[in-house]
Amino acid sequence: TTNSNSNRQQEVIESTSKTVVYSDVVFGYVEEFKDVAKGNMKSYGIPASIILAQGILESGAGRGDLAKRSNNHFGIKCHTGWTGETVHHDDDAEQECFRKYKDPAESYRDHALFLTGRSRYASLFELEKGDYEAWARGLRKAGYATDPKYPEKLIGYIERYNLHQYDAEVLGNNFVPSEKTIKPVQIADHQVGNLYEVQKGDTFYSISKKFNLTVDQLKQKNNLSDNTLSIGQKLIVK
Repeated sequence: TTNSNSNRQQEVIESTSKTVVYSDVVFGYVEEFKDVAKGNMKSYGIPASIILAQGILESGAGRGDLAKRSNNHFGIKCHTGWTGETVHHDDDAEQECFRKYKDPAESYRDHALFLTGRSRYASLFELEKGDYEAWARGLRKAGYATDPKYPEKLIGYIERYNLHQYDAEVLGNNFVPSEKTIKPVQIADHQVGNLYEVQKGDTFYSISKKFNLTVDQLKQKNNLSDNTLSIGQKLIVK
């Protein structure tokens, strides 16, 4: 299968830190968390598309410094009453306090509780569940983010990666893909686009050999410094 340039589109994600990733990394992120997002939509009433778009933006598709250090995929700060673990990270001010989680799924759950448990976000839950544009604007209006372009960024991710298909699945509606969509290339053998999923028994050497890379090249592509691999981990291989 050949890759067209559209499948290697670069995303410069700026939130708690500036992260540059290729579109296939974003596809991998969506694949990993779409079921969690759909579950949260069913349980808490937040559109899955909005959850995933916020996750992509706030965590740099899981590659941002804050997300890697704390499993915090939504840039949620400590706030009064937080008794869990914390990390400090430069954001609007230097060394601000952010919540730390044992895994990203816990961060996804806390994001839902954060929105449902605060009166400032109550107006969001009066909006249509399928109206991601209204939700994107509503989040900014309610003060979730200081960036005036926050709604446009969320809407951009939703339309480029067809995240609203997951809203339609939960709501039982027909889904019409966006014209702005980036299409992933489907490749067999645990590979989607330029992403490879680590299998049992894989090593850096075996994966490098499989894709005609050196171990150093593989590590460099994935910003990895140690020799640890985990089953299910997604690696950029092209």
